[in-house]
This record gives sequence, structure tokens and C-alpha cells, in this order.
Amino acid sequence: MNTFTPARPGYRPFPNLAHRNAIQQRFEVPTLVRLLKLPPGRRILEVGCGRGVALPPLDRICDPEALVGLDIERALLAEAAAALEAEGVFAELVAGDVRAMPFGAGAFDVVVDFGTVYHVDRPEAALREIERVLAPGGLFVHETPLGQLFAHPVRSLGRTLPWRTAPGLVRNRHAGFWATERRC
Repeated sequence: MNTFTPARPGYRPFPNLAHRNAIQQRFEVPTLVRLLKLPPGRRILEVGCGRGVALPPLDRICDPEALVGLDIERALLAEAAAALEAEGVFAELVAGDVRAMPFGAGAFDVVVDFGTVYHVDRPEAALREIERVLAPGGLFVHETPLGQLFAHPVRSLGRTLPWRTAPGLVRNRHAGFWATERRC
């Protein structure tokens, strides 16, 4: 049962489905890390981290210098904190909006997005912020339109990312459901 208070009218978080969370932790995150060749020991930010499902496998596989989860919903961050503590994973959890992040320019080497940018109003602002917080040469890991359609068939119809608004993000690798853009 979902007992959070929405951050804003019209905001609908994705449901907390144990089977979907298990698939993401055991298969999706390890597969995308390997296929996209994410570098170990870097500063990683997950935008829209929600309940923190992807943070433990990112921690285990990437052994990051720093691991940060950002979400607009404080109640979801509280759930994430409890889950991370139970798994013995340390990640800084920050309440904030992907369109106006409270981080300095170039603060991260890798930014991971499991679909958040597809589902916010003004995705162009989110892409510009991601470009801003990425260090030169950093990677933005994101779902492709196919991945988004597969994960959320109804909710993702007609949604695309306005790449022209973040010209410093250039296609790096593509792996079916996932891709990376490198910050020039």
C-alpha cells in the first residue's frame, strides 16, 4: 500500500512491485553495467532513485567513490534509507528535483536514470541539469525509447527526450533498452 503524500499535484510515482524490484536488482542493473561498460570507482548519481532499488547493485558492481540517490519524494527516500541500511549499503540520499539539482557543475562521473526524465514535465530542463552536473567525459546512462516502452507501455506512449536541449551530451553506447551519452 502506498502511503506517501505527492510532492505536487498530478505526480504519480510508480508502484512498489517486489517482483519488478527483484528483476531490476538481480538482472537489469548488472546487465546494463556490463553491456554499457560503466567504469568502477567513480562518482555515481541516480536521478529519481525512489525507493533506492538500484543503489545496492550499483554499489556492489561499480564500487563507486561516491553514490548518491536523488528523488523529489521524501517519503520514498525514507524507504530507500531503510532498505540501504538493511543491505549495509551507504549512499547519500538527497531530496531534490532533477530539473534543479542541488549539486555543483561536474560533480558526477556517471548519472543513471531509470526513466525519470521521460516522466517529468519539462524534460529539457532535466537534460540540461544532467549535462551540468556531469564532469567532462562523464556518462549519462538512460533507458532508450524501446526500454521505456517495454517497462511502462501505457505511461510512456508518445514520450521522447529532447536531446537538442543538451548538445553537450553525445551518443556513446547503445545496448537495446539502454544507452549512454558522453558529456563533451
